[in-house]
Amino acid sequence: MSNDKIINISRKTFVSVILILSTLILFAIGLTYIIPNGAFKEVVDANGNVIFDYSQYYEIDDVKGIPIWKGLLSPILVLFSGDGLSLIMLSIFICVIAGSFQIMSDTNGMKYIVQKLISKFKYNKNILIALITLIFMIFGSFFGLFEEVLTLLPIIIILSLSLGYDSYLGFIMCVVATGFGFASAITNPFTVLTASNIIGVSPMTNIWYRIIIFMVMYGVLLIYIFRHIKKLKLNPEKSPTYSVDIEKKNGLVFDENIDNRKCLIYSVFLITVFLSIIILTSIESLRGYTIVFLIVIFLIGGIIAGLLCEPDKKKVFKSFLKGVLSGLPAVVLILLASSIKYILEEGMVIATVANSISNLVAGKNTFVVILLLFLIILVLEFFISSSTAKAVFVMGILGCISINVSKELMVLAYLFGDGYTNVLFPTSPVLLIGLSMTGMNYTTWLKKSKFLFLITFVLVIAFLLLAIVIKY
Repeated sequence: MSNDKIINISRKTFVSVILILSTLILFAIGLTYIIPNGAFKEVVDANGNVIFDYSQYYEIDDVKGIPIWKGLLSPILVLFSGDGLSLIMLSIFICVIAGSFQIMSDTNGMKYIVQKLISKFKYNKNILIALITLIFMIFGSFFGLFEEVLTLLPIIIILSLSLGYDSYLGFIMCVVATGFGFASAITNPFTVLTASNIIGVSPMTNIWYRIIIFMVMYGVLLIYIFRHIKKLKLNPEKSPTYSVDIEKKNGLVFDENIDNRKCLIYSVFLITVFLSIIILTSIESLRGYTIVFLIVIFLIGGIIAGLLCEPDKKKVFKSFLKGVLSGLPAVVLILLASSIKYILEEGMVIATVANSISNLVAGKNTFVVILLLFLIILVLEFFISSSTAKAVFVMGILGCISINVSKELMVLAYLFGDGYTNVLFPTSPVLLIGLSMTGMNYTTWLKKSKFLFLITFVLVIAFLLLAIVIKY
C-alpha cells in the first residue's frame, strides 16, 4: 500500500472532468451576454448596515456581459473574490488531509484499524454496513457535514474492499450517505437553520416530517446498497470500480498479528477528529471556523501519529508530501467548479435571475408554485454549489414575495433542491474529489446511479405534494 496515493486521479478522469467544467464555464460566460444585466437597490437598515432590497430591481444598460478575458481567467480570479478565502482554506484542507491519510496508509495504521473492525463484525457484515451508512447520514442531516467526510473516505473504501466488496460501496456508504443526510436535513446548520432564519420561521416547526423523510431516505439508500452487494456476489466484474480495485486489493494482504500500538494511536487520532467535528459544528461561534480547526488537527495530529508509528522520521514527512501532491489535481477541479458562480456574479445576471423567479411564482396555484420553486433551486444548484450562499440568495428572495406556500414548505423545497444534487451535479467539488478518490469517472457514476436518483426524484416530489395536502 505504500506506493498508492490517497487521492489518485487518473489522467482520463482528470481530463474528462476538466472538459465538462470548461464547457460549463464557457456556457456561463455566454449567459452573461444573453441575460439582461441588473441589480437590487442597496438600502441602509436600522443598524446602519447596507443591504439589498429585493423588491427594488433595476436593469443596468451600460454593462453587457463579463469581459471574455475575465471569464477565461475566472478559476484564478475567483481566489480574489468574496469566496476566495473559503476556497483557499478548502484547498489547503484537501491537501492536508491527503497528506495525513497518506502517512496513515504508509505506516499501515489504516490497515490495522480496518482489520480490527473486520474481526469485530466478522459475522455481521450487513450490520456494519447499515451502521456506517446511518452514521454518515447523521453527519449530513444533523451537523451539516459534507466536505469534511472526505477525510474518512479512504478508510471506508479500504473497509469495503476488506469486506470483499468494492470502492463504489465505500463511496456510497460515505459520500453519498452524507449527501442524502444533507438533503434529508433535520438540524443541518448550513441549510435548515440558515434558510429558516432568513425566511423567519423556527427550524423546529414540524420537525417530525423531516424526521420521517430522513428515515424513508435511509431505507431507500440501504435497499440500493444491498442490491449492489447482491449483484457483486453474483458477478464481481459488474462493479464500476472493478479494474481499479484489483490493484487496491493486492495491497490488502493483512498480517496475522495486528499491531495494537499503531491501531491505538490512529484510533485516538480518528476519535479526536470525530469529536472535534461534533464540537465545532455544535458551537455556533466556532462553526464558521470548522475547516480551519480541522486543518490544524490533521496537520499536527496526523504528523505526530506518524512519528509515533514510524521510526524513520524522514519517511513520515515524505509520505505527507506525497499525499499533499496527490491532492493538487483536486484543487484544480475545485477552482474550476467555483468559477461558474463567480462568472455569473461578475456578469451581473444573478439579480435578473432572482427577479425573474419572483415574477414566475407570483399568483400561481400552490402545487405549481412548489414544483416551480423546486426546479428553480435545482437549476441554481448547478451554478451555485455553496448551500449557505444559495440559502441567502434564494430564501432572501422568497421571503420578500407573496405566494400561497408556507415558509416551512419553502425551506423543505430548498433542502431537497440543494442536497441531493451535491452528489449528482458535476459542479460539486466534493463529488468530483470523492469520485477521484474512488477511481471512478463522472460519466460512469451517472450511469450507475441513475435509478437511485430517479427514485429519489419521485419521492421528493411526493413528499412536497404530501406536505401541501397535510398543510405542512
